[in-house]
Amino acid sequence: MTGPTGPDREAVRALAELLRKWWELSAREGRPKPTQQSLAGRLGIDQTTLSRYLNPRHPSTAPLRTVELLHTVLRAPAADLPRARALAEEAAAVPARKSPHPAEPTPADAAPADAAPANAAPADAAAVVAPAPRRGATHRTALAFLAVLTLGGGIGLGWSAFAHRAGQGGPSVAAAAAPEGPAASRWPLARKGDLLWKARTVQYLLQAHGHAVEADGDFGAATAAAVKTFQAAHGLLADGKVGAQTWSHLIIRIDSHNDPKQAVVALQYLLNNTGTATDVTGIFTPSTTRSLDTFQRSRALPVTGVADPATWRALLASQGPAIHR
Repeated sequence: MTGPTGPDREAVRALAELLRKWWELSAREGRPKPTQQSLAGRLGIDQTTLSRYLNPRHPSTAPLRTVELLHTVLRAPAADLPRARALAEEAAAVPARKSPHPAEPTPADAAPADAAPANAAPADAAAVVAPAPRRGATHRTALAFLAVLTLGGGIGLGWSAFAHRAGQGGPSVAAAAAPEGPAASRWPLARKGDLLWKARTVQYLLQAHGHAVEADGDFGAATAAAVKTFQAAHGLLADGKVGAQTWSHLIIRIDSHNDPKQAVVALQYLLNNTGTATDVTGIFTPSTTRSLDTFQRSRALPVTGVADPATWRALLASQGPAIHR
């Protein structure tokens, strides 16, 4: 959206200022600031578009996916991400416009040629309230009625077949209709090429297990190699992919008696990403416990304040869409 107007104008400008700050401050720890051309290449967009995203004077709204990628590529502060997401969503929200004038009646909406004169006495009230429908409307009504009959017949046949299957030992109707609970959450597959939350979570947990990997949000060759080393040490298939078995060994039960710093960072990062405001400090504070309680309650989990396997699995299942380069 170029040249925004209306209530989202300030959000677009604020987002551009924040993205510009990330870019300007990305030169640290001996790393040079990337050129806009190289940065655009990593994001998969053209340089002109990126320039507009980074220009507070004449900004365009950066999509949420691009904002998250910029946060990862530029290694921006973790505390900035929730605000950036909120600004991107606010800037992209454009209220629907109402038509200033009611639609003019078309000739087809005029009274039929054989309508009774205004001063004629009607034969009955129905003649005034419901004039005879036009041929086109009658045709559409008949088609709609046939469609409903066809759909109803199909549903009836399907329901009968389903009931018969249930009687033969198949799933019951109640079981099929029941929503999946928290226990139905599945471990996500994290692999080389993943960006943002999948990569960061694996990297933080690898660090908690003593592996020297950088938590840069990019599941690259170094992270894959560390995963293979971890898998081999635990008797798992060393394929460099983090699936259900690897996750079950990689996660760490966190409570007031066991709180390795990088595992707590992973927990706080995931909680914050779900919208449960949490400071990412690596210290398992009472505030973190309250955030964990809030998340567990919202997912119908036992409210224990303990990061157990079910809670880790629910946290991973509650993250945003996966991004793979």
